Amino acid sequence: MSRFPGFRMDGCWIRSMREEKAPADPFLPYGWFNEQELLLSGDVQEVSAILLTNRECPYSCLMCDLWKHTTRETVPVGAIPAQIEYALEKLSAATCLKLFNSGSFFDPKAIPVEDYPRIASLLTGFENILVESHTVFVGRECLEFSRMLNGKLQVAIGLESVHPEVLPRLNKGMTLPGFKKAVGFLRAHGISTRAFILLRPPFLSEEEGVEWACRSIDFAFSCGVDVCSVIPVRSGNGALDRLADEGFFQEHSIQSLERVITYGIGLQKGLVFADLWDFERFSGCDSCFVFRKERLERMNLEQVVPPAVDCNC
Repeated sequence: MSRFPGFRMDGCWIRSMREEKAPADPFLPYGWFNEQELLLSGDVQEVSAILLTNRECPYSCLMCDLWKHTTRETVPVGAIPAQIEYALEKLSAATCLKLFNSGSFFDPKAIPVEDYPRIASLLTGFENILVESHTVFVGRECLEFSRMLNGKLQVAIGLESVHPEVLPRLNKGMTLPGFKKAVGFLRAHGISTRAFILLRPPFLSEEEGVEWACRSIDFAFSCGVDVCSVIPVRSGNGALDRLADEGFFQEHSIQSLERVITYGIGLQKGLVFADLWDFERFSGCDSCFVFRKERLERMNLEQVVPPAVDCNC
């Protein structure tokens, strides 16, 4: 059996595998929460995160499920500031803010450029602001928005995987030279960067998933990235479920995530975080799950490698 399926996995096919989107109100965010995170300064701070509702990203990535909470059209001018105001009224006080918008913050069809000044005025109390963007949208708009902020801007970019055959098949429309150029552009203008890295994307075995996640961390840091966030690939978006049925995808084990984070922290080239959202789904052992989660949480906040969890699983 080939490592890759014989059918074409373009945007049309990926979208055809989807279920219906959830109802989306352009004036309400679809989520908000507080969490603690270690900053580049070495301090652990309270961080607020807002999941903005906006038009779907133009790239139908093979592994993405963020389209579920997006609109079909660009939201009206004023909608995004209204969403931020709504969430901030409900969130507890924090020094840092993450604005996730299921795509690229600097895509004008997602976040209207006319809203930048109002958004910036709402963020005056935050010392650090994180937004996400595809490399193609990294440019003048980033600099304009950064200049409007009182706090420091960090841009997160999905590197995903440096595997030469897997990355093109993710339908992301991005190249490694393009990633490196975007990071270099942001660094040249004093803007910090974060890389999103996938653990075990489709077409890789468990061991290959670990190896290529580690190689992706190496590449990200070589480009000058300050933070790497390792995201386990999850089924449930339609396309991955189809690939799983045909033997081209399987979710990773907790132990693999531990290995990748241990490797990344050991490099001491920048911060390395494990994404622990919906983490329970990756556990095959009730006896050690709590201990493994606590260990990874400590690794995230302290960037140390505690003793391994001892379990027969």
